[in-house]
Amino acid sequence: MSRSLQRIVLLTILVMAVPAVGSSFENTTHVWTFDDDPPGTLPAEFQVGTLFDGRPAGEWKVLDTDRAQSPPRVLAQLLGKGAEHAYKTVLLDGIKASDLDLQVSFLPIEGKADMGGGLIWRATDDRNYYLTRANPLEQNIRVYRVVKGVRHLIQNFDQTIDVKHWHRLRVVHRGCQIEVFYDESRVFNLCDKTFTQGTVGLWTKSDAITYFDDLQLQILK
Repeated sequence: MSRSLQRIVLLTILVMAVPAVGSSFENTTHVWTFDDDPPGTLPAEFQVGTLFDGRPAGEWKVLDTDRAQSPPRVLAQLLGKGAEHAYKTVLLDGIKASDLDLQVSFLPIEGKADMGGGLIWRATDDRNYYLTRANPLEQNIRVYRVVKGVRHLIQNFDQTIDVKHWHRLRVVHRGCQIEVFYDESRVFNLCDKTFTQGTVGLWTKSDAITYFDDLQLQILK
């Protein structure tokens, strides 16, 4: 399937899945394209985490850009500085899931200490969650459990990550079974029982500036 055809198929799915204005999280599938959110704001259902010193965990804003995966807007993490263990997080408020199918498109923009970003799920708060992230500087994809703000590596997968193009991360979690896909290819299939349910979100680290688009959550349980 050509890239242009893949994009048409994705946009068709997204349009069909977007919940109506005023709908609740009781629906099975939710999609955030960010195209109807005012630039310079954070969508109302998202909440920025905090760093250990109490500062907001990043500068998360809706951004107008001609580089959007599905124009015209993205959700961007724009704070291009931070310590090695400064985890920039934004979580969905008021939604919890145990078994889920979660995916997002991301575009690495800048970063000298770190680049790229990832997905958070089964998060009890901004200190405890599962994380999968893709890092173009390290050329790898990893799955972590984050406990009390400390990352614990579960598995690593070496992968060439082109910084000039959008990529897609997807997590399917049922029971203890975790599958992670990168650009439609499965890179992890593992079991972990640390967290049983929680909310979902997005993640970057240190000085990484990253654009996110077309976040999709299907609640399986």
